[in-house]
Amino acid sequence: MTTAATSGYSGPPIEACATDAAPPPAADVVVIGGGIVGMSTALALAERGVSVALCEKGVLAGEQSSRNWGWVRKMGRDPREMPLMLESLRIWDRLQEGGLDLGFRRSGIVYLCTTERELARRTAWLERVHGFQLDSRLLAPADIARVLPGLGGQWIGALHTASDGRAEPQKAVPALARRARELGARIVAQCAVRGIETKAGRVAAAVTERGTIACSSVVLAGGAWSRLFCRNLGLTLPQLKVIASVMRVDGVANGPECAALSSGFAFRKRADGGYTVTGGTGTVADIVPDSIRFLRMFLPLAAAERGHTRLRLGPRFLEELRQPARWALDAVSPFERVRILDPQPAQTHLEAGLRNLQAVFPAFKGAAIRQSWAGAIDATPDAIPVISAVDSLPGLHIATGFSGHGFGIGPGAGRLMADIVTGRPPIVDPSAFRFSRFTDGSRLEFFTGL
Repeated sequence: MTTAATSGYSGPPIEACATDAAPPPAADVVVIGGGIVGMSTALALAERGVSVALCEKGVLAGEQSSRNWGWVRKMGRDPREMPLMLESLRIWDRLQEGGLDLGFRRSGIVYLCTTERELARRTAWLERVHGFQLDSRLLAPADIARVLPGLGGQWIGALHTASDGRAEPQKAVPALARRARELGARIVAQCAVRGIETKAGRVAAAVTERGTIACSSVVLAGGAWSRLFCRNLGLTLPQLKVIASVMRVDGVANGPECAALSSGFAFRKRADGGYTVTGGTGTVADIVPDSIRFLRMFLPLAAAERGHTRLRLGPRFLEELRQPARWALDAVSPFERVRILDPQPAQTHLEAGLRNLQAVFPAFKGAAIRQSWAGAIDATPDAIPVISAVDSLPGLHIATGFSGHGFGIGPGAGRLMADIVTGRPPIVDPSAFRFSRFTDGSRLEFFTGL
């Protein structure tokens, strides 16, 4: 993994968005992290008239929130996430219909199956979520062409959810930021939060590189950086980074509107007419010191993901070994030394994905790769997020660990986090997302839907 400094962003082009020049001296809530979850939290709080300041160490949506597939899906999700995902889809609809251009469309998603094992897995998921009354349906081979006209190849079946959608990762967070600022939120980029000050055992302020913000609550929505931030507070957040690669290709004549995934490729149509394409579900996990620290916790998930995730031992191990676990709040923090995680994409994997797609979809034969990038996914041992207060430090809240499916559920997660912070009845039962599940002896269960 390579990293980029302050001006070193080299991911996909993010839509421009004005930000505030400096953080305020005080706010009710400080949100750390300007990705989809942090910005959705800030917007949900601002909609309630709560004074909120959001600080992003680098570029708004500069990491995984602009680098993901852009899918907004129910299909394949862990059932524990399903109530929150259903609420999130309603929020996507409300925001798009309310004048925010998020690029959101309910254009459907298909999981294509080439083996009986794949089809059995999709069937088992459908049975498991039967109680949610989704519109997900199994497709016979003859029905696949109706959903994906022009698709060739040999498929024994598919799973289709017509009401699932897509949005534009490079547009969504800036649009949310503009709305939040209209409602009074302060949004400050290039402003790292170094840590938290406490008084009488609870949060009293967030200390940034540009000054201290007095506050009663902090929401840590730092994505792949959340584990490191927690270490400086003496908190253990079991979280590892997984690298996923994506590319943008040309638009094609009469190309599919519905997004699709197979074992060899995945794609979705973009608002600019092109397509976001990947090589399927393949990811890379760098072996780092935390891989050893959390080995026992992550082993069941690693076994389930065998064949989808490639382990790699490289310079990242020494980089993280040298990374400080503690630092003074009046000194430069690790978040200022590295503003943006900017991994190198797995180009061979992407090129193979495009070849696989072109082999079964003749319309893509002339498509060329225009840009490729990668992002660092924040993964937890059970592959579901933490959306929770921290009992041992009143006033601190964590929203992280979305394990590669945070973009679509982001607006709902922000709403739930705002409920927890303000003490309102939560939009869904948050118990599955509690931080304490890693320390209270709970049995961690996992479900891999993709």
